[in-house]
Amino acid sequence: MVTILTRGCQSRGPEQGNFNAKRKKKVAEIHQALNSDPTDVAALRRMAISEGGLLTDEIRRKVWPKLLNVNANDPPPVSGKNLRQMSKDYQQVLLDVRRSLRRFPPGMPEEQREGLQEELIDIILLILERNPQLHYYQGYHDIVVTFLLVVGERLATSLVEKLSTHHLRDFMDPTMDNTKHILNYLMPIIDQVNPELHDFMQSAEVGTIFALSWLITWFGHVLSDFRHVVRLYDFFLACHPLMPIYFAAVIVLYREQEVLDCDCDMASVHHLLSQIPQDLPYETLISRAGDLFVQFPPSELAREAAAQQQAERTAASTFKDFELASAQQRPDMVLRQRFRGLLRPEDRTEDVLTKPRTNRFVKLAVMGLTVALGAAALAVVKSALEWAPKFQLQLFP
Repeated sequence: MVTILTRGCQSRGPEQGNFNAKRKKKVAEIHQALNSDPTDVAALRRMAISEGGLLTDEIRRKVWPKLLNVNANDPPPVSGKNLRQMSKDYQQVLLDVRRSLRRFPPGMPEEQREGLQEELIDIILLILERNPQLHYYQGYHDIVVTFLLVVGERLATSLVEKLSTHHLRDFMDPTMDNTKHILNYLMPIIDQVNPELHDFMQSAEVGTIFALSWLITWFGHVLSDFRHVVRLYDFFLACHPLMPIYFAAVIVLYREQEVLDCDCDMASVHHLLSQIPQDLPYETLISRAGDLFVQFPPSELAREAAAQQQAERTAASTFKDFELASAQQRPDMVLRQRFRGLLRPEDRTEDVLTKPRTNRFVKLAVMGLTVALGAAALAVVKSALEWAPKFQLQLFP
């Protein structure tokens, strides 16, 4: 792992003292959850979601494996094969890793960075070799490098492998069909909150491609401050796989006035939204994304999002919630009805805006329990189409 030093505000007085007290209390609560027997994963999820996330990389090294149900003490898998010679993905992975210089801390010695880039290549090739159903996509390395910098090569291999077969599974299909379907959730979320903004974007015919790199890299490719990237990873790891699209929606909603001030044409709106601000109020947006997920869960939006494709075809939409954490944690009944094929149109919530917002962190934690417990049932994996790197779009500069 890499120690990344950040300079905090040198505030003084009562506010700073209160901040330090809250931070100290949260650290104590995290360690209490870690030391519980069994580990209190639901509490760790609440800590990851709530303000400040998991606070430090040292804590993340302990908590991220718990959120993904990975045994941090198990040695990583090894391969006796020369993957760089055998892998069909090697050349593309090499090109992407060589272009990833800005993802490493400024001022890092060149020798150290080059060593980490070699480790990054090895992690990706090993995961692909062990999981032939997974297909590499440009942007995958942006996610892997984040784990590498926080937890080191050994643990990053195990964590990313689990993540790749759960949260990221839809992005690793032979085609982009499921990725496009997940993007289709973006506009229905915006429409629920701000119909005027939704209609303006529809009139501009901007589509959702501007958010593609946000979604498939968990914003790692577009945010320059590593602190903001790992804060979002805390949040996403603790939640349902579709949470990144909710976060994308709240960014667009936050920039409402900028969008409405644009010329109503695809080029202007796409250009604006493609340039993500670096000074976003992240904690506010995380909280709002969580609220929107509770108010407008995927099951409420699936009918609209499936305009081009049935929702059942994505792993996220068939993401099952199980009662495996504790007697107090219950899966969402609407989702369970949908999985059983029992959800009728008249069962949809009449006024989701009036839903109570209490216990939001608990609800979000429950929504994400399946991944941590490793019990999710994956959707139909398309295997008939042969993936070819030469047809892959050049998605990132």
